[in-house]
Amino acid sequence: MPFSSYLGKARRTGGGGAWASSTAAGPASGPLLPSSSSPAAKSKQRKPRRRTALANFLLANIFTVALSVSLLFFLLTLFLYGVPHPISSRFHPKRHPLRKVRPKSAAHHRRGNNSGLGFAAVDITTKDLYDKIEFLDLDGGPWKQGWRVRYKGSEWDDEKLKVFVVPHSHNDPGWKLTVEEYYDRQSRHILDTIVESLSKDSRRKFIWEEMSYLERWWRDASDMQKESFADLVNNGQLEIVGGGWVMNDEANSHFYAIIEQMIEGNMWLNDTLGIIPKNSWAIDPFGYSPTMAYLLRRMGFENMLIQRTHYELKKELALHKNLEYIWRQSWDTEESTDIFVHMMPFYSYDIPHTCGPEPAVCCQFDFARMRGFMYELCPWREDPVETNQENVEERAMKLLDQYRKKSTLYRTNTLLVPLGDDFRYISIDEAEAQFRNYQMLFDYINSNPSLNAVVNFGTLEDYFRTLREETDRVNYSMPGELGSGLVGGFPSLTGDFFTYADRQQDYWSGYYVSRPFFKAVDRVLEHTLRASEILMGFLLGYCQRSQCEKLPVGYSYKLTAARRNLALFQHHDGVTGTAKDHVVQDYGSRMHTSLQDLQIFMSKAIEVLLGIRHDKSDQSPSLFEPEEVRSKYDAHPMHRVVATPEGMAHSVVFFNPLEQAREETVMVVVDRPDITVLDSNWTCIQSQLSPELQHDKRNIFTGRHRVHWKVSIPAMGVQTYYIANGFVGCEKSEPSRLKYFSESGNLSCPVPYVCMKLEGEDTVRIQNKHQTLTFDVKHGLLQKVTQPEGSLNIIGEEINMYSSSGGAYLFLPLGDAEPIIKAGGTLLVSEGPLMEEVFSFPKTKWDSSPISLSTRLYNVEDSIQGLLVEKEYHVELLGPAFNDKELIVRYKTDVDSKRIFYTDLNGFQMARRQYYDKIPLQGNYYPMPSLAFIQGSDGQRFYVHSRQSLGVTSIRDGWLEIMLDRRLLRDDGRGLGQGVLDNRAMTTTFHLLFESNVSSGSDPISNPRPLSPSLLSHRVGAHLNYPLHAFIAKKPQKTSVQPLSRTFSPLTSPLPCDLHIVTFKVPRPLKYSQQASESPRFVLMLQRLHWDSSYCKKGRSGCSVMSDEPVNLFNIFKSLSVLNARMTSLNLLHEDPEIMGYDEQVSEVQDRPLVISPMEIQAYKLEVRPHQ
Repeated sequence: MPFSSYLGKARRTGGGGAWASSTAAGPASGPLLPSSSSPAAKSKQRKPRRRTALANFLLANIFTVALSVSLLFFLLTLFLYGVPHPISSRFHPKRHPLRKVRPKSAAHHRRGNNSGLGFAAVDITTKDLYDKIEFLDLDGGPWKQGWRVRYKGSEWDDEKLKVFVVPHSHNDPGWKLTVEEYYDRQSRHILDTIVESLSKDSRRKFIWEEMSYLERWWRDASDMQKESFADLVNNGQLEIVGGGWVMNDEANSHFYAIIEQMIEGNMWLNDTLGIIPKNSWAIDPFGYSPTMAYLLRRMGFENMLIQRTHYELKKELALHKNLEYIWRQSWDTEESTDIFVHMMPFYSYDIPHTCGPEPAVCCQFDFARMRGFMYELCPWREDPVETNQENVEERAMKLLDQYRKKSTLYRTNTLLVPLGDDFRYISIDEAEAQFRNYQMLFDYINSNPSLNAVVNFGTLEDYFRTLREETDRVNYSMPGELGSGLVGGFPSLTGDFFTYADRQQDYWSGYYVSRPFFKAVDRVLEHTLRASEILMGFLLGYCQRSQCEKLPVGYSYKLTAARRNLALFQHHDGVTGTAKDHVVQDYGSRMHTSLQDLQIFMSKAIEVLLGIRHDKSDQSPSLFEPEEVRSKYDAHPMHRVVATPEGMAHSVVFFNPLEQAREETVMVVVDRPDITVLDSNWTCIQSQLSPELQHDKRNIFTGRHRVHWKVSIPAMGVQTYYIANGFVGCEKSEPSRLKYFSESGNLSCPVPYVCMKLEGEDTVRIQNKHQTLTFDVKHGLLQKVTQPEGSLNIIGEEINMYSSSGGAYLFLPLGDAEPIIKAGGTLLVSEGPLMEEVFSFPKTKWDSSPISLSTRLYNVEDSIQGLLVEKEYHVELLGPAFNDKELIVRYKTDVDSKRIFYTDLNGFQMARRQYYDKIPLQGNYYPMPSLAFIQGSDGQRFYVHSRQSLGVTSIRDGWLEIMLDRRLLRDDGRGLGQGVLDNRAMTTTFHLLFESNVSSGSDPISNPRPLSPSLLSHRVGAHLNYPLHAFIAKKPQKTSVQPLSRTFSPLTSPLPCDLHIVTFKVPRPLKYSQQASESPRFVLMLQRLHWDSSYCKKGRSGCSVMSDEPVNLFNIFKSLSVLNARMTSLNLLHEDPEIMGYDEQVSEVQDRPLVISPMEIQAYKLEVRPHQ
């Protein structure tokens, strides 16, 4: 439908809903599960017919016959399909009305894991493409990465060629300049130009993507400009595509941050212009994730456009006319995640590489490259010339020839031709040059019917609408093709598009790791924002009078700024680490400011929730301060030191942002050893003291102490503990026993510890009840892991370095990675009742070692913390000695993995990887936002969980190799114009886990599909990525007076272990008081995890409740009533499930249990009020 028609659709009942438009009527109530009944059809009058004897018999015995047939059908169903599983989803896929939908094969419908997660039946998988392609990089002639494209000329006799030329301007919110610098110098002028130029001629069209720039321009624009802009959108000349705050990266970004940046952009757009985008435009991310396709579908998007995929993969798809396809999630047997995708076929999205396969010809039609403009001339030395009556025929035929050639790469005769580049259309003269010349060429082509072509300016909506209209008339399906019920005539595909290569062996795997310090800050801001949103939700939910709204509403501006700063960094030159140094500084400063603001808000919020103060405002000073301190945007985080005088106690408050209760060992730094730990009931708690350590060759001790103790925090709740000095009746914190090895001789033992020198010993061990770790003393590296039952896991740990000629984008290793650790250095072992640790400051050829490392085991009963191995790598790749070096850690295990490994995509799903010898090492590196694991044929698994995005590969059987940091002197020729030399001191934390299956599962060798983590792995990852938030009282209190027991526990009971609260938030806190309390002002977003049930289900993970037991949305919170709950899209703007990919019209959620299918994320608008 036309875009203008879709604007009306955005405001209709059930489309935009209460938040999409203030004029929308409320949707009708509906049941949670679909009804099996349907409206009775009107009976038609029929002529009476004579009954036969058989008919009389059937009528007389109808009940007996029906019962017999039903029983036979039931027995046949059991025989064919087995005992049915519980219903896990109430939705069915949306079907194409003109196309018969194929029946689902039972073989694809179920798999032996929890809740029967299936495997999608599709025509193409990206794994199959990689298996098939030889990666020979053959020279294709004018289209160097393809072939010489030819056509007969009769292809358009029956169906005209319909060409949509789509003007666009790609505006990076930060790259070579900061977002503000770009706005002032370019983007504001581009938006001015669009409005003025399109207003001159209704035939002109344009698309715009980034809301970060549009929102900024809207603040500066005149009323006349705003009105003109809105008119252009409403009449279909200007389409907002994507509409996120940025065009996000898809390799490093976590799905939470992607959802946030899309919500921020889409909701601003809907609030401001009343529109909701439905077409996505992602021309510049460096590879593509199916997670993005899933999220967009559940946000109501219908179509996607992508560009940067491996050039050999593009060629293979183009050869079979598969560049347009239906992207389906690997687990989706119902086609509910299907979304239509257009992949651009050529090297780049600039004009020379978009009109057709010959860039030397296409460049002649980039009229902004004519002399007199600021852009470079065509490198092929054939420059564009002004179109006039004398040359229009020759020029038009030359251009049409390219259009025809490009059209042969696709199935339909509807063709998309982007017309733009980075920061184009900056002036009226430039825009006029493009629009004027192209319109003359279009007019010539369109005035000659014999050419069988119609060419016009268009938007994405124009293109996708016309394409679907054509596929309704013409069947383009290939023989035997499964396709999709969404759009007929195209293949279905599963998989991802990493790792991207744009030419030769230039693989873009370096950016998975570039600027890892800021990749870590990104995740800290992410989980701090999520925690703050939850606390704000509780503050407003439990609030019964306007006075208690002061704090959350007063902080709304800073909360909005934090959302936008997190969103901004998801830009594909932000979290990727591929911007200029001063731009990275700008991103970092913005995130740092927001982190500080959020931590101050949280410290005040817990005062209210604990009942310390009820009338807190954003201006009141806080009684608490965060335990973790960051002095500036690029400083390594430090622990705040608790200094407790004699006879005093400092309260330490912990907030648990997870939906399950947590029992784990925590750590706080103190300035003196003689301390005691108390719980909120003033009861003594066992604690352990150990020296604080630092990355310093001369002295590894700071002189301060770490105190560890076990805490128990309710789900999404707050608990208080005390660190006391001189508390009578309690034992003091127990000092750790220290053992050390030092090449330099004796180590100065700090007070009050007893130190023992390791002499004549090659190995040293630490252990808990679950495992024993053995280390090489002289190198300080892990050697093996032994389980209590005697099973042994070899895990050789190496710290190696690549020499490299790459840059911010490209990883270009020069040979294999070389070990950097020599025998010698310093090793310290700490042993105690709660925690055991090996700290190593290894010897390297550099005087200042680039790395030190800690390995810890925890002794915590009935906690997942006791099952994992904590690895901490402190990295300082600083100074010219490390130029053109890339630092890795390599784990060499005895897991029989056959170089097959699994990596997560955006923290949401797993992808199966395998090492291909036919592509270089750098092409076998993949993004690892949070998890990688290997599995042997015997079911043995080795997991590495990370709290930040990095890169990973498996170059040998049983190996996992993870890059920690990279320092590159050179620019790698992709436009940045510099290397990566602004490294910061940083600490990377991994949680390692060995696990054996308890029942037979999938064999990774024979199974081409991704495997899911175990339930234990999911929980380990959640604890790592959503840590406890600790706050320390600014002032101590006297131990002679017992304080009130203070705790906050908002959930009626912990949620099922496979149900994750993505967010609980108030989307519009600034408008909270103005919104009617009858309308839902809160959002609860839930994710149902899928886990491999061939691994231990409940025992090792400590879970008692799973989502097989439905959750009642209305009874989640203590003392809070949930009202008016209804399902919404993930961008919070649609309430019609059909728009999100489902079939049933379900908007109201009744007071009954909630069932969510594994792998699904579902959002609910609701109102929350205190119980009366």
